[in-house]
Amino acid sequence: MTYPTRFLLAPCVLYLATVSVAVAQDDPHSAGRFDDGKMWTFDFPPTEYLKETYGFEPDAAWYENARLGALRIPGCSASLVSSAGLVMTNHHCARSHVTSVMREGEELVDDGFYATTLEEERPAADMWADQLIAIHDVTDEVDLGTDREVIEARLIDEADESGVHVEFISLFHGAKTSAYVFRRFEDVRLVMAPELQMGYYGGDWDNFTYPRYALDVSFFRVYENGSPLETENYFAFSDEPIDVGDLVFAIGNPGSTFRLETVAQLEYRRNVREGAVLDFLESRAAAIGDAIEADPDHSSVPDLRDRRFSLLNGAKLYQGRVHALADEIIMARRKDTERTLIEAIEADSALRATYGGLHAEMAEVQAERINQAAAFGAFFAFGNPSYESSLIRRAVAMSQGSTDLSSIVDGHPDLERGLLIARLRDIETWLGPDHQAAKALLRGHTPEEAASTLLAASALATDPGDVLPENDVAVEAVATALQEFSEFSAAATSLQERESALALQLGRARFAVYGTQIPPDATFSLRLADGVVRGYEYNGTIAPPYTTFYGLYDHYWSYGEDSDWDLPDKWKGPPSGLDLGTPLNFVTTSDITGGNSGSPIVNEELEVVGLVFDGNIESLSGDFIYLEESRRCVAVAAAGILEALRDVYVADRIVEEIETHELPADDE
Repeated sequence: MTYPTRFLLAPCVLYLATVSVAVAQDDPHSAGRFDDGKMWTFDFPPTEYLKETYGFEPDAAWYENARLGALRIPGCSASLVSSAGLVMTNHHCARSHVTSVMREGEELVDDGFYATTLEEERPAADMWADQLIAIHDVTDEVDLGTDREVIEARLIDEADESGVHVEFISLFHGAKTSAYVFRRFEDVRLVMAPELQMGYYGGDWDNFTYPRYALDVSFFRVYENGSPLETENYFAFSDEPIDVGDLVFAIGNPGSTFRLETVAQLEYRRNVREGAVLDFLESRAAAIGDAIEADPDHSSVPDLRDRRFSLLNGAKLYQGRVHALADEIIMARRKDTERTLIEAIEADSALRATYGGLHAEMAEVQAERINQAAAFGAFFAFGNPSYESSLIRRAVAMSQGSTDLSSIVDGHPDLERGLLIARLRDIETWLGPDHQAAKALLRGHTPEEAASTLLAASALATDPGDVLPENDVAVEAVATALQEFSEFSAAATSLQERESALALQLGRARFAVYGTQIPPDATFSLRLADGVVRGYEYNGTIAPPYTTFYGLYDHYWSYGEDSDWDLPDKWKGPPSGLDLGTPLNFVTTSDITGGNSGSPIVNEELEVVGLVFDGNIESLSGDFIYLEESRRCVAVAAAGILEALRDVYVADRIVEEIETHELPADDE
C-alpha cells in the first residue's frame, strides 16, 4: 500500500461483494460509534477510551516514547528500532531509494541489498526522516490572523536546536490547528532491502488482499554529524510471539481520509470523481505496461516498473472506493451520521444561528461540480509531467508564450505515444467526438491515428532545442483544448474555494457538537490506532490471524516458477535452519490507510510485534467509514523479519543490533 500521491489490479468481480458491510448491530443502516474511525491524534490522546475498552491506561511518558520512536519519511511511515539510529520501514517505501543507490552493473531492486559494515551503508539521495518532537495548539493565534511565519519563527527559536522545522496541521477540517515541530534527519543511509520478489510477493494479485506472505521490510540508518544517531527513543523488538486477541497499536502517518465529508460530497465522489480517476489510473498503467513490453533492452524498465506499480496500486484503491460508495449500507450509515449532526445543530439556537444551512450550501456546490464532470474527466492531471506526453506539454507551453522548453525532456518513445493516445481518448470520451476540442485534436481520426499524425507532423514530438517552430500543428491542435481547460480550471478553483470555506465551518460545527470524541480525518500526520490481532470471515471461509513460512512455500510450489509467487534463489530449498512455523504476516483491527505503510505495530510495552504494509480488500471502504468486523490492517510479523534476517540473509549484524539495541562491537 503506497501514498502520497495521495497515492495491483485484480478482476473486480472477485471482490465486489466483499466490500459490503458486515456489522454486528441491530440495524446495519444506522451509524456505529466508530464509523469515523480510530486514528487518534497525539494532540488529544485517547486515554479514557483505552481504559474503558482495554483496561489499559497509558501515561504521558508512554505517549512521549511512542511519539519519539515513530518517524515520517517521504510518502510513508517508519520507526527507530535501535539506539544507533536503525530505521525500519517497508520495502515498497524504500524501493525508489534502492534504485537511487545502485551502481553500474548492479540490480539491487531485483537482487536485494545488505551492508555488512557501516562503511557499506549507502547514502540515499532525497531521503529524510522527521521525528515529531513537540506539538503546540495554535488554533487561537491562527484564527486571529497571526502570521504563520511569526508563529513558526517563535517555535523554532524555542526548540533551540538545528534541523528543526514546523508544519501547521489542520484538524477537524480546520476547527483546530496544531503546529508540529519536527527534527529532520537528512543523512539517511540504506542498510538492507530484500529482493523485490520478496518485498512484493504475490505482485498485483495479492496487493490489498489477505492471507499474505510478503517480506515487505527494509532498513535504513539515520546519521547525525557523520555518525550513527545516538538515541534513547526507539522501539525494541518483542520476545513474545503474537497471539489472537493481543492489544496492539499502529503508530504512523495515515495520508488522507474523507470520513467527515458531507453526504453530498460523497455522492459527488460516487457519481463523478472516483470513477474518472480510476479510468485515468488504469489507462496510464496500461500505457506504461505497453512501453515496458516494447523496450528491447529494458534500459528504462526499473523506473517504468515503479511508476506502473504505483498506478496499479492506486487503481485497486479506487476500485475499492467506487464499490464502497455504491454500497447502500455504507451510504445509509453516512446519512445517519449527518442527520444526527444536523439535528444537534438545529437543537441549539446558537449553533443553528452560526452553522444552520451549511449542509444545503455544500450540496449546492457539489451540484455545480457535477456539471463540470465532463471537463474533469477530460483534463484530469492535465500537464502532469509523469503522465502527459512531452508533445502536449511543449504545445501547451508554447501556447502560453513560453520560449524555453528545455525543462521538458523526451521520454520513452513508446510511452510518449501511449500517453498521447490516452489523453486524446480522454477528451473524445468525456467531451464527445463532436466537441470543438475533440475535433481540433482528432480531425475525424481515432485517438491512435491522430497520435501517429501529430507525432509525425509536429516538431515538438522531440526536443526542438533553441529553435522553436512557427505555426506548429500540435500548438494549433491543442489551442482549443487549452482554452476549454483554462475555463474549467478557473471554475473548479472557485468552487474549491467555496467548498473549503464551507468545510471549515462544518468542521467547527462538528467540533462544537462532539469535541474530540471522534478523531479528525487523516492528514499525513502522526496517529495512534489501537486494535487487536484477529482473523475474519471472508468469501465463505475464515482468514487466519497470521500466516507462516509454510504458506509462503505452499504458494511457491502451487503456482510454480516464473509466477508472481516465485522465490529468489536464496529462498529456494528452504534454507537450512529456517523455522517454517514462524509467523510471517498477520492482521489486526487497527485503523490505517495509505501513508501508514511502514508504521510499527507495537504492544502495550511499546515493543515491536509487526510492521504495517497493507490493508485487505475489505479495508478499501476505509477512506469513507471504519468497519471493524471485516476490515484489517495487514502486517509483517516481527518474528518473521528476524527469522528471515538470521537464516536466509545471514544479516548477523542487523539481528544483533535489533536484539541488543546497540551497534555490534565491530561496527562500534
